[in-house]
Amino acid sequence: MAKMQVSKFKDYITEAKKDFLRLLIITDEPEEAKTFHTADRLQEECDKLGYPHYLFKLTGGYTTYEDGIRKFHNKDDKKGFEVGAMTVAVVRGSITRKDSWMDFVSILERANATLVNPRTTINMCADKYRTSLRLADYGLTQPQTKLINDPEKSNEIVDESGIKFPLIMKTLRGSKGVGVLFVDSPKGLDSIVQLIHKQDEDADLLIQEYIKTEYDVRVHILGGKFLAAMKRPVIEGDFRSNVSQGSKPKSIKLTELEIEQCLLASKAVGGYWTAVDFIPSKNREKEPPFFLEVNSSPGTEGIEDATGQNIAKEVIKHFANEENRYSVPTECGFKEILTIKPFGELISKFDTGNSGMPVIHADKFQVEKNNTIKWTLLGKTLTSKIVRTEEISVGGLRDYEETRYVVKLDVEFAGGFYKDVEFTIDDREDRTPILLDRAFMKRLNVMVNPQRKYVITTKYSIE
Repeated sequence: MAKMQVSKFKDYITEAKKDFLRLLIITDEPEEAKTFHTADRLQEECDKLGYPHYLFKLTGGYTTYEDGIRKFHNKDDKKGFEVGAMTVAVVRGSITRKDSWMDFVSILERANATLVNPRTTINMCADKYRTSLRLADYGLTQPQTKLINDPEKSNEIVDESGIKFPLIMKTLRGSKGVGVLFVDSPKGLDSIVQLIHKQDEDADLLIQEYIKTEYDVRVHILGGKFLAAMKRPVIEGDFRSNVSQGSKPKSIKLTELEIEQCLLASKAVGGYWTAVDFIPSKNREKEPPFFLEVNSSPGTEGIEDATGQNIAKEVIKHFANEENRYSVPTECGFKEILTIKPFGELISKFDTGNSGMPVIHADKFQVEKNNTIKWTLLGKTLTSKIVRTEEISVGGLRDYEETRYVVKLDVEFAGGFYKDVEFTIDDREDRTPILLDRAFMKRLNVMVNPQRKYVITTKYSIE
């Protein structure tokens, strides 16, 4: 039977602790750099709150996997840092410099860690054109944008786009204002394009409408909710407003429309903690802002001073709550095989429409003394303690309510062990012996593909 990497059993035991995390920060920035500020702040707040943490440096870093334990190690650290379901990994922007570094994110996803942010989000935000297309899909307003896919025809592309000079040119990958250029003429455009392509003939470039403004706005979105906002005045003698380039941010109160639009922008890229940048419209109450980009690696520098908020602490406390942690699910089929002792391998239906409880079939059952139930499946009889009774609404042709007995069973699935899973006992003759509910599927960390079955496990001759 095929297996996937899962967290150790002890991870599931400790899940009961509501407010706890193990923080892994992934970066390759030098410690003296301004951009290291966020990593320092997150560690400071973890120390204050008593949460274990580890700063993983990408250069020279490596992982090990022994006896079901995944660890991340810095270059000279043999002990390493154990990761699993309790791990929250904050991924800084430097990881996008190498494809091999991005593989660390995939490893963490398979270890059931919560990624801030997931690989899909990081990849999308790292590519300004993909971000632009995604925001357009969500109906969000942006400056006119066009991809220069032929450096020999850059001015023709500008003419066709209707974008007027002066304009903004961006490399598809870049952050902190690096790779953003102000172009004031067709001649200047040709020169810049030629220069960039002389350095990198495969470089992709964007041209974007220049919207004159005194400031832009950066908004932090955390867990689908507004966290904080600051306005960044345009730097004197420059067109940029990045804090890393010298802008002095100030607090700003957003309109309801701006907050609503920023929440949608963060949702568009699938981010858990993001920074959304926009230029405000002239009528902020009634007209949507112009979105510039969404950053998957928000920084705390600037915004904490501007707002007076302890952003690092709020982020840590948010993800310390188990209800706010989301691991990237593994695709599974709508049917998979679970192992339940003493019955062995049983075909199970993964039913996303079941919001109740897992159900297991019994050929026959009888309530005994001492609050127990004696039941039979596949010729094997088991006596189980009755946990309680549950009123179940039965839909479909049967459409009525019935009382069912609840028992606890140990489940094995794809190499993972799940103790004391609650099942209701029912007569499921001519159907799959097990019906799973959404809550348990979340615990398994799977996402059902309704068009396939037995994606994770292998069907033998039991069906």
